[in-house]
Amino acid sequence: MKQLLTICLFCTIAIHTASAQNRTIKFDADVVTKDQVTIKGQKVAYTATAGNQPVWDENGKAIASLFYVYYERTDVPNRETRPLVVSFNGGPGAASCWMHLGYTGPKRLLIDDEGYPVQPYGIQDNPNSILDVADIVYVEPVNTGFSRAANDSIPKSKFFGVNADIKYLAEWINNFVTRKNKWTAPKYLVGESYGTTRVSGLALELQNSHWMYLNGVVLVSPTSLGLDRGGQVAAANLLPYFAATAWHHKVLAPDLQNKDLTAMLPEVEQFTINELLPAITKGGFLEPDKKKAIAAKMSKYAGISEKVILEHNLMVPAPFFWKELLRDKGYNIGRLDSRYLGIDKETAGEKPDYSAENTSWQHSFTPAINYYLREVLGYKTDLKYFVAGQTRPWDREGANTDLTGENLRQAVSQNPYLHVLTQSGYYDGACDYFNAKYNMWQMDPSGKLQNRFDWKGYRSGHMMYLRTEDLVTSNEDIRVFIKKTIPKPDQPAKY
Repeated sequence: MKQLLTICLFCTIAIHTASAQNRTIKFDADVVTKDQVTIKGQKVAYTATAGNQPVWDENGKAIASLFYVYYERTDVPNRETRPLVVSFNGGPGAASCWMHLGYTGPKRLLIDDEGYPVQPYGIQDNPNSILDVADIVYVEPVNTGFSRAANDSIPKSKFFGVNADIKYLAEWINNFVTRKNKWTAPKYLVGESYGTTRVSGLALELQNSHWMYLNGVVLVSPTSLGLDRGGQVAAANLLPYFAATAWHHKVLAPDLQNKDLTAMLPEVEQFTINELLPAITKGGFLEPDKKKAIAAKMSKYAGISEKVILEHNLMVPAPFFWKELLRDKGYNIGRLDSRYLGIDKETAGEKPDYSAENTSWQHSFTPAINYYLREVLGYKTDLKYFVAGQTRPWDREGANTDLTGENLRQAVSQNPYLHVLTQSGYYDGACDYFNAKYNMWQMDPSGKLQNRFDWKGYRSGHMMYLRTEDLVTSNEDIRVFIKKTIPKPDQPAKY
């Protein structure tokens, strides 16, 4: 049973902001509870710390307060050398609740086996959590969760930009590791969606600016990581995702539909690389009969007509595909998870009216995270929990240009201990699985680092862990990854 241990309010400061009038922002405020969970048949005792830690500027002034929840296993010796996982979600305005209550934490929200909302809302134990092998901290960047800037005079440019985000979060992690006495522990970063951009950049920033060397980075549904792919490559790379989604909705011809998903996709991938990409590259100078033949094959794999493919000059935009695939059945399909169905005002159109999957997920997560933090962990505040916070405009130019894929490559190259695991859902149309593979290929153009990059695919979407079967396998993949990347005591970091 959960037992409230301590409430330590070291320095609570009341600050009024435009977005949270008459609501207090806390600095160094911790609430600690004790609980246990059974993971893989073994009881795991732990403490959960729901707290705040300041972001300091170069003059030692607190410019923001970041909310976090830290799970530390208590029934093991040598806690200072237990692996530490630092977990981020994306957005870039997304709170950490998604992986916190959906994936790796000791508690999980109540949903059905495919990830759809059920009532009454609530939480349950997560028997697949990775807390058995690592301590975990879920971090909320500024304007997500309960995290806020100290006041409205703090420039947003301190936080809202690709590399600004990386810089202040690296400093915060350094302080957290120091406070929690985890410098001697193997360390891992896990990021989802835009969080993969964040942790890819953090790997090098922590290494080069804070002398903190990691053992692993886990990329869950990765973005493009600033790796160049051009219009033609980006368009061609979507076809394997189209094929996977069409297979799921059972709209392919029998010769493809009767194959298992992972037996069918290699054929589509080879066509994409060897035929479709060269054809698109030729543009309007592609021979008409060749263009028609390519469109016919695309139609066979994608489950949409040859006519609409030709109308798009072989470069079918993803939003059009989401609208088109089940148009004749009266549905659109989800962007982040194309298993989900939506209903638009009109059957006509170039894109869906809304994201069916995102609406479903917010339906599930918002009540669960608010209940869990406030009532189970005992963190009391009138601040609104920002499931999706305002972080715009997000600077991606000049000093904030996204070079995070190259940052991660450099970090791996410089650190022989560092490994990378990529996890992708086959039905994710925003950060699709084939582009995640492309990232991996382009991050290691020399081929000399192949043994430290791995990719895993799952039969769901962006949040593959919402499907119970994939929750089990994806957590186990992280568990195996952590165990594999902890070197033996006599194994030096050298080539």
